[in-house]
Amino acid sequence: MNKVMFLARRFVAGTTAEEAVPVVEELNGQGIRATMTVLGENVTLRKEALGAVEDGVRLLDLIQDRGLDASVSIKLTRLGLDIDEEFCLENLEQIVEKARATGNFVRIDMEGPKHTQRILDVFRRIQAVHENVGIVIQSMLFRSDRDIPELLSRGARIRLCKGAYKVPAALAHKTRRDIARAFTGHLETLLASGGYHGVATHDESLIRWTLDHVKEKGLDPESFEFQMLYGMRRNRQIALAEAGYNVRCYVPFGSHWFSYYYRRLRERKENVFFLLRNLFTNS
Repeated sequence: MNKVMFLARRFVAGTTAEEAVPVVEELNGQGIRATMTVLGENVTLRKEALGAVEDGVRLLDLIQDRGLDASVSIKLTRLGLDIDEEFCLENLEQIVEKARATGNFVRIDMEGPKHTQRILDVFRRIQAVHENVGIVIQSMLFRSDRDIPELLSRGARIRLCKGAYKVPAALAHKTRRDIARAFTGHLETLLASGGYHGVATHDESLIRWTLDHVKEKGLDPESFEFQMLYGMRRNRQIALAEAGYNVRCYVPFGSHWFSYYYRRLRERKENVFFLLRNLFTNS
């Protein structure tokens, strides 16, 4: 194993689904659920998009066969969003139908700003006929102030994150303070909605804000879940699970591990420092 792959394995569960299974089993043994995702995005060939559908279906079968407490996440550009929206929707429907048949759930990941509207358009169409599908919303985007109420009116299940993609200043909050303020405002709306949503953050101040808010409002800890990335704040994930909170870990794997790892470092300089800090601590 080369040095880069050795470093990446802290954050990537392997190159195949079979390699990722022991990771998920260990998480499940610690009371942590998983979201498994096959790495890859920005597909431009139809055969590659169809291959991604086969990967998704096989993964859902594997989760069922191995008795894993795991759902599936997928990027729409891996299913051909940049090729044709109708083609992408047809591919997504096959995976969502398979998930329904196996009693599972599919989360549509968010991507860069040029894809946001199209991803939401596809989500709205699939969610209108399938309940076992959710979406990711980035608090840093100004448009999330409008998107969240509209999505909640549809009964959407939302995974709220701050956002990791590089976005023009005209479209998003830029300071850590403003992004945190947007996150807590959006999260307060989600927690009050009565739906089951994901709080996706590694930021300790936001985790503590969530814990305090839930206690203050008398909310059921079972009414939402914390979500974090594989390899990030492992001990914190375990501690939250032991305290009775639902925790889900995002577990990526696949042959495109280098692109995933490199892109996380390249998108925002903050990610570089965050990943480096996590090499030396599990807190």
